Amino acid sequence: MSSPETPRAGDAGPAAQAADAAGPRSFDAVLATEPAAGDESAPGADPARSREHAPRVEHAPRVEDAPAPEAPRPLLRIDAWWGRVLASPAAFRLWYWGGPIGVALLALVLRVWNLGHPSTLVFDEIYYVRDAYSQWVNGAPTSWPSGLPLTMDPEVLAQLQDAGSYAVHPPLGKWIIGLGMWLFGASDPVGWRIATAVLGSLIVLLIALITRKLLGSTLLAVIAGLLVGIDGIDIVMSRVALLDGVLAFFVVAGFGLIVLDRAQLARLWAQWESEQAGIPPERRGDWGPVFWRRPWLYAAGIVFGLACGVKWNGLYFLAGMGVYLVVADMIARRRHGLRAWFSAGILTQGLASFVMLVPLAVVSYLATWTGWFLSSDGWDRDWADTGGNAATGFWSWVPRSLQSLWHYHQQMYQWHSTLDQPHPYATSPLGWPILLRPTSMYYQGLNAGTPGCDSSVNCAQAITSISNPLIWWGALVAGFVLVWLLLRRRDGASGLVLAILGGGYLPWIAAAWGRSAVFEFYTVSYAPFMAIALAIVLGRILGSRHDPPARRLVGIRVVAIFLAAAVLLSAFFYPIWTGLTVPFPFWQLHMWFPSWV
Repeated sequence: MSSPETPRAGDAGPAAQAADAAGPRSFDAVLATEPAAGDESAPGADPARSREHAPRVEHAPRVEDAPAPEAPRPLLRIDAWWGRVLASPAAFRLWYWGGPIGVALLALVLRVWNLGHPSTLVFDEIYYVRDAYSQWVNGAPTSWPSGLPLTMDPEVLAQLQDAGSYAVHPPLGKWIIGLGMWLFGASDPVGWRIATAVLGSLIVLLIALITRKLLGSTLLAVIAGLLVGIDGIDIVMSRVALLDGVLAFFVVAGFGLIVLDRAQLARLWAQWESEQAGIPPERRGDWGPVFWRRPWLYAAGIVFGLACGVKWNGLYFLAGMGVYLVVADMIARRRHGLRAWFSAGILTQGLASFVMLVPLAVVSYLATWTGWFLSSDGWDRDWADTGGNAATGFWSWVPRSLQSLWHYHQQMYQWHSTLDQPHPYATSPLGWPILLRPTSMYYQGLNAGTPGCDSSVNCAQAITSISNPLIWWGALVAGFVLVWLLLRRRDGASGLVLAILGGGYLPWIAAAWGRSAVFEFYTVSYAPFMAIALAIVLGRILGSRHDPPARRLVGIRVVAIFLAAAVLLSAFFYPIWTGLTVPFPFWQLHMWFPSWV
């Protein structure tokens, strides 16, 4: 049950002391380290196997010159028990895979239970579900008559029209929602929502695997997955057929590919260092190498392009990761003693990273419009072919289908950048970190004694995107701790998590100046990374098995109490995340602030 923090002097004997003497381990070195059986910090792991994968320390002091290691401190009873539990390879493998899969299965149960309730379209499902169905039938969204009931009964489906419908978001998310409708039936509410429920559960699995890759601990991986699995914003957005939960899946997948790329890049740097062995630093050049053999980065470009194909704010994450790659490369070049580290970070490897990331993102984004290209009824599909709209002069070589798509995108941008439509649950992004105004997706009041309300008081059914306050506010504090870890400890994992969080949140502050209709549920696209931030801090609190027993015991108790309280609070809020019928006073107990009503 130890945390994955980098061993300190005295923690792992002379080897760790030698590493400290050689300087701090870089984030790349941590990622390049493949822990024994995936978790080098786990009790019961084979020390010999851990040493096989330990990062090499060049020019380290000789072991015989190092101070004698301290006598090992006695293990706490819980640590000794955990070591016995994982002593066998079979038990360790069960924990290694069973932990992440277990929290993902828990998340799946929380997301699919009673998924068909309510049986009517809620919030913006009225747009996305109908667009998804018409797109599945016609290749692009087409129109519906006004005044239809909030269902997808056969009588409603029969009224689908052929004229193109002006959709303000790209097609991919609606293709995915439509796939669920094709599998389960367009009239079944489970069909509308099953795709987002499954993707929401896969997010939990991905977060657990990414956290283990970042931190080297299955325990912290399970904690991060659990926090995502039981958090309200993730549960609610996995149980409604909106695009933001789909966007979150592709963002998390793209981030995981960036993490894998960082690990591979560390190995490429190590290979370059070995090739430069014996060459004086002044003769190694100023610019350093340019690494093109990075398949994970190419894959990340494709996935972030797909994220943009769900909603345009996927571009925020793509840009945030692009800036991170440039800055991280500058730091790596400076660490390796290259004098032109700043220029090279922009003009050589920075340009190469752009070429590996962005063009594939553009291609994959355009691929999400395939149905629109192949259809004859899509909105603006023939714009360039009518009324002399086609470009002349230099741009006349551009295919008219692309010219029509460009015009469509101009309309979409105009809509997004100037949207000024009052809405009772619109809220400034400045209030998102403190949960100022959660979004009510659905509310139905029932009178006492009526069918469904057997209580002596009135009842309520509500779906409100309130995050678990303990998890959310705890993660907010953890974010500030990560800033400190980055600035004072040069903790690379903290820097990477902060980069993706900043890419998901900060652009909304600027975007909100041009439009008023922004909602707090947009946070679902970066909420999973707040769980990683919280897991990093909980790992620090948890400490290492090599810490003094008293300090170790306090850390275990604090983390256990926090997790238990988070689970209980999620159980308390679950009814108003899922539309269960509850007495009205019970609903009121959850409205902690007037702005939550």
